[in-house]
Amino acid sequence: MFKNIVIVGTGYVGIPVAAMFADKGFNVVGINRTKEKVDLINRGLCPIEGDEPNLPELIEKVVKGKKLVATTDYSACKTADAILICVETPFDSDKWEPKYDSLKSALKSVAENMSKNSLVIVESTIAPTTMETLVKPILENTSKMKAGKDFLLGNCPERVMPGKLLYNIENLSRVCGGINEETRERMLQLYSHIVKGELYPTDCITAEVVKTAENAYRDVEIAFANEVALICEKLGIDVYEVRELVNKAPYRNMHLPGAGVGGHCLPKDSLLLSYGVKGILTPELMILARNLNKKMPFHTAGLLIDALKEKGMDVKGKNITVCGFAYLENSDDTRNTPSLGVINTLKGKGAIVEIHDPFVKSYEGLEIKKEFYSCVKDSDALVFVTAHSEYKNLDLSKIKELMKTPIIIDGRNIFDKEEMIKKGFLYKGVGKG
Repeated sequence: MFKNIVIVGTGYVGIPVAAMFADKGFNVVGINRTKEKVDLINRGLCPIEGDEPNLPELIEKVVKGKKLVATTDYSACKTADAILICVETPFDSDKWEPKYDSLKSALKSVAENMSKNSLVIVESTIAPTTMETLVKPILENTSKMKAGKDFLLGNCPERVMPGKLLYNIENLSRVCGGINEETRERMLQLYSHIVKGELYPTDCITAEVVKTAENAYRDVEIAFANEVALICEKLGIDVYEVRELVNKAPYRNMHLPGAGVGGHCLPKDSLLLSYGVKGILTPELMILARNLNKKMPFHTAGLLIDALKEKGMDVKGKNITVCGFAYLENSDDTRNTPSLGVINTLKGKGAIVEIHDPFVKSYEGLEIKKEFYSCVKDSDALVFVTAHSEYKNLDLSKIKELMKTPIIIDGRNIFDKEEMIKKGFLYKGVGKG
């Protein structure tokens, strides 16, 4: 039934899905608007940096076997049996609405090229009712075809995570929301080729709510952990010990606190879920949680400012090294990175900020250095925002020698407080009083 598959968007969601379908023998075309990324994929190279187990090898294999090709041309949709849309859907907090520019553009281009009987699936995370109020109208009005009659339409929200892209696609359960029974059956048939986890058929709006709710739930849990961390700092105790002991109780799973929440999904999905009931209901808890999590990068910068004050120093003019720019350890994913909040706060106070990250090449004109110890030299403080593995095996004695002022701010519980104090550092960590 399925032979030719088009994947629109070849980022963290699209490229692993494309590679997995190609590995199962399907003819897969990945569409991306960036020619540089298209060329990279067509050379058999993985466009994602960082530690992504088996993905680079799989891409090389399927490109070499001519089962996966990338292009900027949407005409590939004309012969596609299934078209999966995997583009970003950020949220504009100022306007309090989703930024669907990429989604709208992709839908229009797909609709201009798709043929009858195609199965169109949106994997992108979207606000509830988006399938009915935006996706379906654009496809129908542009193609002059009727959803459910001339083509099938569904929503199968992704559940990927950097560092576990292939694993999550293969092993996690998926929700297959379709506009009718035929759509749901065909979605189950399609995804059964690459998903070993359970596949649950449902309607589109339920699928939309499931995805946004699961991430909003996690954001709330992290906010609770962060609030407990702030309490522990004031009480002079260690939140990580508290967390460990809390989780000894049955049915407790307190999350890890930290310097901030990043990534494409968590910072926006509670907002997407809330947007789905705009004008009908105003959610409270998840918005409070989101606002608390947004404050953590500024709190982390505040720990540094306090540490400098203890040394009788002002942050203005000081050389600060921010360690880690990706939002997630051992990844190059910079989407909504909390490091920006730390960096901008310190720069706003007059600090001279250098950035180190072993995986991130560049970000909107910021210079990001690869060699750690050259960044450390003559630094007045190090602020660890990302728990890259490299940071867990550093030569602390060498660091102390190289630094002008031995101050370390730990946003991810990378170091032991007592050990750092013994080695002569002024150490402060999120949740460590």
